[in-house]
Amino acid sequence: MAVFLSLKLGKPLLLEGEAGVGKTEIAKVLTSALGAEMIRLQCYEGIDVSSAVYEWNYLRQILFLRSADAGSTTEGDRIRQVFGPEFLLKRPLLRALDGGDRPIVLLIDEIDRADDEFEAFLLELLSDFQVTIPELGTVRAEKVPVVIITSNRTREIHDALKRRCVYHWIDYPSLEKELRIVRSRVPELPDDLANQVCEFVRALREQDLYKLPGVAETLDWARALSTLGQRDLSERVVVETLGCLLKYQEDFKTLEGDPIRRLIGAAKAS
Repeated sequence: MAVFLSLKLGKPLLLEGEAGVGKTEIAKVLTSALGAEMIRLQCYEGIDVSSAVYEWNYLRQILFLRSADAGSTTEGDRIRQVFGPEFLLKRPLLRALDGGDRPIVLLIDEIDRADDEFEAFLLELLSDFQVTIPELGTVRAEKVPVVIITSNRTREIHDALKRRCVYHWIDYPSLEKELRIVRSRVPELPDDLANQVCEFVRALREQDLYKLPGVAETLDWARALSTLGQRDLSERVVVETLGCLLKYQEDFKTLEGDPIRRLIGAAKAS
């Protein structure tokens, strides 16, 4: 419903949830369904306009000015030419705005990693879907892109940005839904083992761990077990492949011995 409302209202869709629950996958599926091109902006600490919107190709500009010195052009002509479109490096946000009439899905991934200053800039850009380049003028979106913003909630997103969006929280899927996902994405995995995998991961998420596994980790583990030709969970194979699910040494230690045996037993008994 959130995706439908986002499209009908022309508002960005803000997806929050734990890492690995499928937020980015929604953008990919929507891109395919709309027959669109997906442009992805991966946020990180310190991201700025030159990384997200545009910057000038300084090396080409310098080479052009050196070659122009030998010609007959005036200094004013050289300045106008050196700041022409051919010297502009378009980053994801500008590419999304300058896409013509093509359908575009703009994925702004992990906005919570960016700082407040960039979030404020993004809020302004999403308000008008335009950006001003001092040397060239204002670039306006001919066709407004579908915007999906994701956050792992490592920090709170400002209310001003949330008000611009249709908000949706993505939780871990139910056992039945995750089993359908595993069977769809790893069809070669035996049905009984697929069920054991999902039961094990569901029980694992109830443990006091530093980082709980998401759907992405479940699929990685299912593929690993399939690659190894497994048809049933055993303590040996679980211990040897646990790195597909857990990413912190502290969590490995938490499950050593009896805890992991209990989880395996519960998964096989279900």
